[in-house]
Amino acid sequence: MSAQVLAEEFEVLESIYPTELTKLSEREIRIEVEPDDPVDGVEPLALTLDVEYTDDYPDALPKFTLEATQGELDEAEINHLHDELQKVGEENLGMAMTFTLVTHLRERLSGLMREREERKRREEEEKERRALEAEEARTRGTPVTVESFKAWKIKFEKEMAAKRAREEEEKLKGMSPKEREEYKKMQTRLSGRQLFERDRTLGTLDEDVGDEDAVSVDISQYDRTTREEDENEEDRVTFSDSD
Repeated sequence: MSAQVLAEEFEVLESIYPTELTKLSEREIRIEVEPDDPVDGVEPLALTLDVEYTDDYPDALPKFTLEATQGELDEAEINHLHDELQKVGEENLGMAMTFTLVTHLRERLSGLMREREERKRREEEEKERRALEAEEARTRGTPVTVESFKAWKIKFEKEMAAKRAREEEEKLKGMSPKEREEYKKMQTRLSGRQLFERDRTLGTLDEDVGDEDAVSVDISQYDRTTREEDENEEDRVTFSDSD
């Protein structure tokens, strides 16, 4: 490559990038690259492209280096951009390619910003979805199953037993020894229900006793006697004093 050919390309590049291009040497330049279509609401991205031209340029690729100057570009993203530049350069061997390389970088930076915007949008939607699900779960409550109800019942009964024990203890503290003794005796007496549950034959015994003392009454005999008395009453003659 002649110095004249390279000088002509430098002249064209300087006219396109008057403030972005810096000439580092006779064979090396640096161009500040920004997105061609920035995205609002996303952290800006920018980098520098250092190009070192070899003796065989443009029939051979120049050496180029990328460095982020604004925003965050991790090593994987930088390496991916570098690989893309290699591919674009190979497609343009035999011709001046610097402008094409810079144009590709500007488009890719815009693409990265759009990807980040989309990722941010999805993250916000996911955050909102989780918040809605949490609110629905809070208002809906936990579905009750047989297992969860049994577990709750065991826990509830333990809590109630502990509560009763504390109340019992507090009640006993305020009693005299004699009152406590009498109170404990009362607590050991069985209620009617407890007696019944202990011996379920008590209910049937009352029924048996009632059956033994019962008197059978023939209602038909009573009705016949009543009718006979009524007929005799009608056959009687009534005398009047006026006669």
